Amino acid sequence: MVDPTQEEVLAALPVHVDPAVVEAVGAPSTERDPRPLLESHGSYVFGVLVAMLPLADGHEVSHQEICIVATPQRLVTVRKTPPRGPAYDASVLEAAADDAPVGVLFHRLVDDVADTYLDLLDAIFAEIDALEDRIDELRPSVVRLRLSDLRHELLHRRRTVSATRGALRRVLDGRVDVGDHALFPADVERLFGDTYDTLVRVTEELDVARDLLSGVRDHLQSKVAENQNEVGKKLTVIASLVLVPSLVVGFYGQNFGSAFDEAYWSLAVSSGLIVASTIVQLALFRWRRWI
Repeated sequence: MVDPTQEEVLAALPVHVDPAVVEAVGAPSTERDPRPLLESHGSYVFGVLVAMLPLADGHEVSHQEICIVATPQRLVTVRKTPPRGPAYDASVLEAAADDAPVGVLFHRLVDDVADTYLDLLDAIFAEIDALEDRIDELRPSVVRLRLSDLRHELLHRRRTVSATRGALRRVLDGRVDVGDHALFPADVERLFGDTYDTLVRVTEELDVARDLLSGVRDHLQSKVAENQNEVGKKLTVIASLVLVPSLVVGFYGQNFGSAFDEAYWSLAVSSGLIVASTIVQLALFRWRRWI
């Protein structure tokens, strides 16, 4: 079902469930990040899965929430349409064989959600690579803002993946099931083990992405420091070029009486000293590769 009312949810559920579960299943999707979980409630298992897919702009992620109520005989899924983007595509269940056990269908849904995390990883690494390639073209303020956004996104993504991994661990430990392994027998638990390994890899890759992001931040800081050094070097060269002419002009501004009344001394010599000192300084700075 997609965005059902609470009455539709109650009509579809195979057993009596807690009112809190009915409220959680029937509640509409919100802007907040839903938290994945799997809980055993005696005769049924209640779960919340969160698929994460990049939107068309590549900078935002759509959190697609799927609520699950499962018994050994029936699997009920409720897909909620997020504020941005479509509802989760449950074609993996529609393409399943009719005689597949509920536990296998449950795993197919969980495994398909885990695959969205792999797609998200590809998008994150592509974004980091693109940002690093354009770091010399973009303004530092733009890069710094995007780095901050990516850092917060990585924290939220890792929290969601870790919560999903913890929920699957409860299945592997046997803490989430119905009766004596009626919903998740040993062969189905082994399938969940493969998905758990995938989530462990996703968590490790997110840590790698965070390290790469730190490397881009260090690159940005070194670039800013280098630009500041270049500006300081240019200002120093300008101040050095002005220093000697200022000394010459100040020297000729002293009171020498009639010693330098001739135009030759007052203009030609002072102008020559200024031009010659400037040329010598420029040649020296060029030779030392300061400019």
